[in-house]
Amino acid sequence: MTKYGLLLPHFGEEADRDKILEGSKRAEQLGFDSVWVRDHLVFEPHGEMEKPNRTFYDALTTLTAIGAVTSRIELGTGSLIPFRHPLVTALMAGTITQLVGPRLILGFGAGTFDHEFEAVGMGGIDRVELVRSNAEILRRVFTENDVTYQDENFSFENVTIEPKPVGGPVPFWYCGATPRSARLAVEFCDGWMPGRISLATLKKRVETMDKLSSEKGRTRPTIAVIPPTSIESTREKALEDVNIPGLLAWANKAKFSVKPPSGQFETVDDLEGQLIAGDPDQAVAECKKFEAAGVEHLVFDFRFKFDKWFEQIELLGTEVLPKLRS
Repeated sequence: MTKYGLLLPHFGEEADRDKILEGSKRAEQLGFDSVWVRDHLVFEPHGEMEKPNRTFYDALTTLTAIGAVTSRIELGTGSLIPFRHPLVTALMAGTITQLVGPRLILGFGAGTFDHEFEAVGMGGIDRVELVRSNAEILRRVFTENDVTYQDENFSFENVTIEPKPVGGPVPFWYCGATPRSARLAVEFCDGWMPGRISLATLKKRVETMDKLSSEKGRTRPTIAVIPPTSIESTREKALEDVNIPGLLAWANKAKFSVKPPSGQFETVDDLEGQLIAGDPDQAVAECKKFEAAGVEHLVFDFRFKFDKWFEQIELLGTEVLPKLRS
């Protein structure tokens, strides 16, 4: 059965303690499976998608606070970017699980902006390889003591990190939409999580992952996705809050996406998979398309609706989730 989660308002002008904490508590009461955060060090909002406010609550600190006021809901990063030393991340992740239980999912991505890494002396490093390094180091220090490790990015000897995570190693997901990200997820990750991705592109990636997983003799990684979402009484009303030109511009810049028959993303209909917008029944229908495509964990991204955060949670939790569960 597909799991359903929420991207939290921990960034931008709507970032707010009560929205984060009370919203997560309410999401748990309504039966959502997870809540998710993004990650930046020096936040510069995406001009096509976000307003210029630079507020950004730290990802792992935010999840720790949520874990302290909830008991069941999973806590995910979509995605953590590798500007932290992986031993620091290992200590933080192990501590989080000791404090709130084995509810953490570490989604990692290579990041978009050079300036965040240049600010901490990591400019010019292959960030995809940084993700690979993080995956291997975390896997080892989560399960072993006196770990010695060396690659082009990190080197240390006889390191033991305690506490170890409760319940075993924390799941490690690769977050990205490119063909390479899907291949790497099969190679060394437990899950794959693109953000905005067209349904046609998603199906193509899943097909590739099925083939590669079969060749490797392994279970396919969990497939997840984070589509921008707007739920209202009508589709027309839902679309009023969505930056359609911004989504179309972003879609047309996506280098490896499957294009519509016209060769360009030009209409709202062309954005299938990159947007859930409509009344509750239309949202259910869109979610079922993702499920049919192989998605096992769908996270609703309300960044266009953070000013109506609690209203959106209630609509989804009372009008959409029950129909998806039935």
